Amino acid sequence: MAPQVTRGERSGRNAGHGPYDACVDVTRYAPSGMVCTVDHLASGAGVAMLRAGGSAADAAVAASAVLAVTTQHMCGMGGDLFAIVHHERGAPAVLNASGRAGSGADPQRMRAEGLTAMPMTGDIRSVPVPGCVDGWLALHERFGRLPLADVLHPAQRYASEGFAAAPIHAWATTAVLELPGADDYRKPGPVRAGTVIRRPGVARVLAAVVTGGRDGFYGGEFGAGLLALGGGEYVPDDLAATSAEWVEPLGIDAWGHRVWTAPPNSQGYLTLAAAGILQGLDLPTDPADPAWAHLLVEAARQAGHDRLRVLFDGADGRALLAPERLAARRASIDPDRAAVMTDPPERAGGTIFLAAVDRDRMGVSLIQSNASGWGAHIVEPATRIFLQDRGIGFTLEPGHPAEYGPRRRPPHTLSPALVTTADGKLRMVLGTMGGDSQPQILLQLLARMLHGGETPGAAIAAPRWVLGNVGGGDFGTWRSGGAVEVQLEAGTPPAWRTGLERRGHPTGSPFHVGHAHAIAVDADHLAGASDPRALAEAAAGL
Repeated sequence: MAPQVTRGERSGRNAGHGPYDACVDVTRYAPSGMVCTVDHLASGAGVAMLRAGGSAADAAVAASAVLAVTTQHMCGMGGDLFAIVHHERGAPAVLNASGRAGSGADPQRMRAEGLTAMPMTGDIRSVPVPGCVDGWLALHERFGRLPLADVLHPAQRYASEGFAAAPIHAWATTAVLELPGADDYRKPGPVRAGTVIRRPGVARVLAAVVTGGRDGFYGGEFGAGLLALGGGEYVPDDLAATSAEWVEPLGIDAWGHRVWTAPPNSQGYLTLAAAGILQGLDLPTDPADPAWAHLLVEAARQAGHDRLRVLFDGADGRALLAPERLAARRASIDPDRAAVMTDPPERAGGTIFLAAVDRDRMGVSLIQSNASGWGAHIVEPATRIFLQDRGIGFTLEPGHPAEYGPRRRPPHTLSPALVTTADGKLRMVLGTMGGDSQPQILLQLLARMLHGGETPGAAIAAPRWVLGNVGGGDFGTWRSGGAVEVQLEAGTPPAWRTGLERRGHPTGSPFHVGHAHAIAVDADHLAGASDPRALAEAAAGL
């Protein structure tokens, strides 16, 4: 049975760079399985795995690997990965495949150079050892059904034979054409939508992973190139140690369901904290009501204003969700006025999300990232894989628990989410890109779908707000604590701006509002949607 669009045709798009028609429900339906990504090639690869008898994990790894080839401007083998897997009733399995700083990490030296923050680009010290490939292998080993060669074959084929550049990808290449190692994007000439791009180095690495496992990547030409680029930042043992770790999930009850995420060093606790704060408040079911926007904004501010102080690798996620902690923050919310927060932190994207569900209702919520755009703007020259800049999550403040240092994981914006019913069945997998705004976008989707009863497509296409700090970019939202601007996407209800400003919220316009995807499980079918803002997105099913 082919998936169906509920109604209408998309009349426009938004990658976060301009207006689009958000009044279209883009939900698709399928009885047996579904994959949602930002790229139709990746979604097609995932569905092919499901059709061949593979699991949702096979589909997720296949789709993620294709995205590492076709959407290097947002993710890749030089980045990190988190995943949540619902495989039986009850709590899901959570995979943290985020990398650690090298053994040569030296914050004192950086401070001696006059640095007060981790460099966004051009500095290898902002590049933790990439965890993506470790994540693929761990996810496939535990939950895969098909041979790894079959799962990685679509990505390998697109890398060697070529793929047609999607519109956003073509636009994004202009930022890196002058970088050493960016030859894959120079050889075809000017990259336009539809230009065929080949990535032979990536194809070689994928083949090496099939034949040699993690050693084919970390012990092969990519690993050798990373050690050389590091100039002492890494030692061979840093690459020999896996970045993939199965960890205990965090969960909270909200709107009659259980919402799950990854624990710190992920910022996913912010989604749960804000949802928990909202429980007990009189939240309207109509999102057009300005009180709906105000209460969600206030819950997000109360949850996140101290994020930079409390989020670090090893932070106690359960303590951050303690009922008494959330109750105190809930009590600080005035339905008619924005709270004044004077508790600033003690220190001053490029991401993809994909969702996959199979006929057995295994669900995978997977998020993979370079951090900011093309990452650190450093390319491993042999394979031409771009390196992440997840190290920007570290601080250079002496003694801070998130201080840059040897073998430490940085605080992460990646925030996958998964929802189960009260009796432990899979209800929904969802996630988004968007840096600091990920928990805020997820909160809106959860409120729309679980509280308001909207379809995934209507919720995802609806205009959004995000919190921003003027000049702070995707990763500077909380640098002044809760003193943030509510940035409204084009097309939001006019009452939002007037209602928010009347309550004391400063408003503005966002650079982007993420690319979100969701798959909901109903009695006999799946309902899913990919974000129309992504231009080449696809929710595909069978």
